[in-house]
Amino acid sequence: MQLLFFKQPAAILLLAALTLILFTRGIVPGTSRIDTDLPNYLTAARIVADGGQVERLYDNSWFQEQMRRYGIGKPSEGKFAPFPPPTALLMVPLARLEPLDALRIMTGVSIVCLVCSIILLMRILSWSFVDTTVFTLLSGYALLNALRLGQPYVLVSASCILGYYLYGRGRPLLSGMCFGLFTPLKYFPVVILIYFAFRREWKVVLGGATAILAVATTSIGILGWKVHAEFLSAVLGNHLLGNLSMQNPFATSFQSFDALFRQLFIFDATSNPQPLIAAPALQGIGVLITKAAILLATLATLVKLARRDSATATAPSIGILGILVLLLAPATASYHFVLLWLPVGLLIGYFLRERAAVCAYIILALYALIGFFPYGKTAPFGGRGGLAVLAYPRLLLLLTMFVASVYFIWHSAASEHRAHDSPTVLE
Repeated sequence: MQLLFFKQPAAILLLAALTLILFTRGIVPGTSRIDTDLPNYLTAARIVADGGQVERLYDNSWFQEQMRRYGIGKPSEGKFAPFPPPTALLMVPLARLEPLDALRIMTGVSIVCLVCSIILLMRILSWSFVDTTVFTLLSGYALLNALRLGQPYVLVSASCILGYYLYGRGRPLLSGMCFGLFTPLKYFPVVILIYFAFRREWKVVLGGATAILAVATTSIGILGWKVHAEFLSAVLGNHLLGNLSMQNPFATSFQSFDALFRQLFIFDATSNPQPLIAAPALQGIGVLITKAAILLATLATLVKLARRDSATATAPSIGILGILVLLLAPATASYHFVLLWLPVGLLIGYFLRERAAVCAYIILALYALIGFFPYGKTAPFGGRGGLAVLAYPRLLLLLTMFVASVYFIWHSAASEHRAHDSPTVLE
């Protein structure tokens, strides 16, 4: 199945350009200098390896003091929240290494997972190597920042892709285990397991539950219950409401509806002196109505897909759900969007199989725009009343992708229904 409009020479030229960008702006920084993010993971891992006071992981002042003691990163920027406790175990195998060596290994692991993701997507979507690699690298800043910052999201995305591949190969238990493996650390895959639960594909759900239970049990056994109780009682709720510690709640870098409506309706003399309307109640109402509408549209679309053809509904359903999770998230960073590799790939593949090429290429164009949009150009609109909407291009592009996908699914269903109901002309 051909993905790109480009002829082979043009596709290879695009691949070369994207590979050069990956090397110079992702791999080189990811092997030569320490930035933010990785020091938080590594400090937590070293605390665990040293048998430290893991119950104090969410004490920011104490955590920063450990960073100073270990000489890792910039202590003034350090914190463990809002990570779930099992995240502290993620880099324990690297805990004794120097930070730069740990980053280099993490970058290497991410590159291996990137290659594996490309190979698996080739087989899932029946695309060529060039098309699949171009598609993956078009995630742009998502991949580059994941490598540069030492984030584990490439591993999470690869695990989800492997899970879907195994599901298609009739290995539901192993598939579920792949979906569940990183769920206690990064919540994204849980929506896939919920979908399979609604489909009553219990072997997938059992595999996921087994992996989740194994990770959670290991975490409690090593870290103790106290830190988990603190996470559930004091950290998780604030995270789901978009209240991130040590973060400017009006910053546009973590794009979400929570942050957008906060800029529009909440006055702050320092960070947001010019809201559209100073009406804090509208912030909560706006977030609730918007997210409820998106959720209802998703549920209606999933039902439509299942009724039309349950056997082919899985791919576009997971595609829609993958976009949904990022739309509903209280805060998203650029590197979260490597999680779109599987959902967007499945949607594009679905529209191509349905002979809706225009739909497929619109989704592809939006995906590429999210990857390479010049976000620095729109950030100054933040805090400027109604113009603050323009400071959230990643959120708006993702919303457009969601609306386009839902519209195309319903439109193709309506067209199919009209064709089915049309009278047959006998000759």
